[in-house]
Amino acid sequence: MMNALKWMLRLGLTAALVAVAAIAGLRLWQHEMKEPWTRDGRVRADVINLAPDVSGLVAEVAVHDNQFVRRNEVLMRVDPERYEQAVAQARATLASRRAELAQRQDAARRRASVQSIVVAEEQVQAANFALTAAQAQVAQAEAALDAAELDLQRTQVRAPADGYVTNLTTFTGDYASAGRPALALVRADSYYVYGYFEETRLARMNIGDAAEIRLLDGRKLQGHVDSISRGITDRDNPNGPALLSNVNPTFDWVRLAQRVPVRVALDAESLKATLVAGTTCSVIVHPGAGVSTARAASEKRKS
Repeated sequence: MMNALKWMLRLGLTAALVAVAAIAGLRLWQHEMKEPWTRDGRVRADVINLAPDVSGLVAEVAVHDNQFVRRNEVLMRVDPERYEQAVAQARATLASRRAELAQRQDAARRRASVQSIVVAEEQVQAANFALTAAQAQVAQAEAALDAAELDLQRTQVRAPADGYVTNLTTFTGDYASAGRPALALVRADSYYVYGYFEETRLARMNIGDAAEIRLLDGRKLQGHVDSISRGITDRDNPNGPALLSNVNPTFDWVRLAQRVPVRVALDAESLKATLVAGTTCSVIVHPGAGVSTARAASEKRKS
């Protein structure tokens, strides 16, 4: 009796282990064959390269490295003294041009009021021409003043969006050149994930499919497939010197599947997590999940 009981117990345990192994194998097969996935994923974000619009010595850097800043917050200031002098000079020039315009207007008015017997027609026309030129000089001086005031305003470099100042290498006393990037700002609301999937897995993937992102620190994020790249570089067919195809005459019998970038948008809750652009992650796409919601949102954006 005891031997039969032991035999049945062993048989049940063996059956249970076989069932668990079968379920695990089936789940692994589904994960491997039906759910597109890749370990080659990267967290990315929009990085804004901020450059001053004017040149000069950096008078102040108002932020520190990795600081979170709000939109329109002052990040750095270029020494404004030279640009304040330019504004003062432009204002003086405008005042001089306006005084000259008043004089030309008075001269033209006097000549127009005198009988043509006393003043020749040519003199009246000359006075009107001088008046028109004075008006143009005033407009030019006003434009120069606007430009000088704009340059003075642009001595303050402000944040164009909420974000994080990253890799700060500009300091007080440095010389800032117009148009040369001095600060990098990572937009706080722009994080997304790029997964590089093998081309053999793209057929089971659709825009809007739910995606799971697993960071290397163990955190799991949720998102959906936002877009799939429509082209990658063909290394076997570069352009030759005459802009003709430079086809490789050799063929590799072992062909590796190309990896295609797939952009994954993060859900609102996942965007609240502390993310670092450039870090590695795994991406698992669940075909068919979340398609209707994403398509409705996509159609709403198009409309």
